Amino acid sequence: MASTSAGSSAQTSASASAAVAAAANTPLFATGDWTKSLIQLAKTAELKKHALTLQLHTAHILSAHAALEQKNKAIQDLKEQKNKLDSERARLLNCLREVNEDRDKADIQEVTLNKEISDLQYKIKTISEGEYLAAKQDVDRLRQELGQPPLPSLQSTIEEKSAEYLKSLRLQAESANAPSGTKRAGEEQPTDGQPAKRPRGRPKGSKNSKPKVKPASTPAPTASGSVPPS
Repeated sequence: MASTSAGSSAQTSASASAAVAAAANTPLFATGDWTKSLIQLAKTAELKKHALTLQLHTAHILSAHAALEQKNKAIQDLKEQKNKLDSERARLLNCLREVNEDRDKADIQEVTLNKEISDLQYKIKTISEGEYLAAKQDVDRLRQELGQPPLPSLQSTIEEKSAEYLKSLRLQAESANAPSGTKRAGEEQPTDGQPAKRPRGRPKGSKNSKPKVKPASTPAPTASGSVPPS
């Protein structure tokens, strides 16, 4: 009986060993929910990869968009500055045009004045060397015969008139540059820091002034000291 049980256990162990060997030689296959989980994990990993790539591209786009806004702002400011410069250039060109016109007018006036000066100089020379010289000689000769000194020369007369003209110009310039607070000529100016004295009495032509009554004239006494009857 013991031998029978021993034989049966040996047979069981042998069959178990054969089953393990057969399982080792058989390939494994994923079946059921485990396959779906593996596919899900692979897709999740791929999603993370593409998500990271998308975030990187999004960051690049946002950075470029910010730079684009800055460039647009800069070009807008540049356009405004360019418009201001165009306006300033137009104004300066207009001023330059006016200056050129004034310069042309000044050139024309200069030519005209030079011609008038030449004509006047020729006229002065013609008269001074012709009719004036003859008349001056006659006047000097007659004055000499009458015992009078000769008239001053033409050059001295011209110099005297020029000095008077320059003096009048200087006085006009001084009066134009004088401050407006100065008193008019004829008004009293204070001296030595003392205020000017006001005239006494009422001004002439006052309405309140009364006509003065002249006193009756008293006849002069005679030599005897008596007053003659009136």
